[in-house]
Amino acid sequence: MKAYIGVFLSVFLAELGDKTQLATLTFAASPGVARFGVFLAAGGALLLSTAIAVGVGDAIARWISPAHLRTAAGLGFIAIGAWMLLR
Repeated sequence: MKAYIGVFLSVFLAELGDKTQLATLTFAASPGVARFGVFLAAGGALLLSTAIAVGVGDAIARWISPAHLRTAAGLGFIAIGAWMLLR
């Protein structure tokens, strides 16, 4: 259960205030748009992108150890952060 709580918190915090959430907020603020429809569409998109990530992660884990994947992901986040700061 501890791992699932960690996944939930990581994804939840990563999604707060990101471009996807701001785009969803903009769609929901548009006149004449059903808010529940925006919720369903955004939720479906997140489910699909998460399913793809889980499938790809499962396939990659067959060849690369989880420790190496975590290191690569961490380095990727650092590289993106540095790029954003230097840009």
